[in-house]
Amino acid sequence: MNSTETKGFGILTKDLATKIDTIINYYQSDSTKLVGILLDIQDVIPKQYIPREVASYVSERMNIPLSKIYDVISFYAALSDVPRADYVIQLCDSVVCKVTGNTDLRDAISSILGINEGEATADGKYWLEYTPCFGACDVSPAIRINGKVHGYLTSKDSVKAVLDQYQ
Repeated sequence: MNSTETKGFGILTKDLATKIDTIINYYQSDSTKLVGILLDIQDVIPKQYIPREVASYVSERMNIPLSKIYDVISFYAALSDVPRADYVIQLCDSVVCKVTGNTDLRDAISSILGINEGEATADGKYWLEYTPCFGACDVSPAIRINGKVHGYLTSKDSVKAVLDQYQ
């Protein structure tokens, strides 16, 4: 399949196929960099996920079995094959964050946004999920929003200030 052919896929427009091709080419089609490729692709797709048609396209373009693409998506918490939201809020669920107050952080987020873990706001703007440690123990309790870490979130006001950056 050439980079402009999309086999009639719904979400996979010519523009998106071009963006995906650019990402794959940036990584020189190196299958050992599949995680980075999928993360970058997910970032350019609304609702921060890898739809089946995109996974199939990547599989075909990189000559990687579709099952391997899904193995990677299902293994890494930062990747998803289901639509989430414009802003994915990942709450670190490590032991360090539990000790330093991630339940208070979760409660603050839930109170401010009116959602619980595994839910999106009614407007589709925010999604909240737990994730394994993402290496922010030095600033815990912490969240990651679309890949950007925010730490020292020890009060509802500090959480609100961070969320206000994502309007």
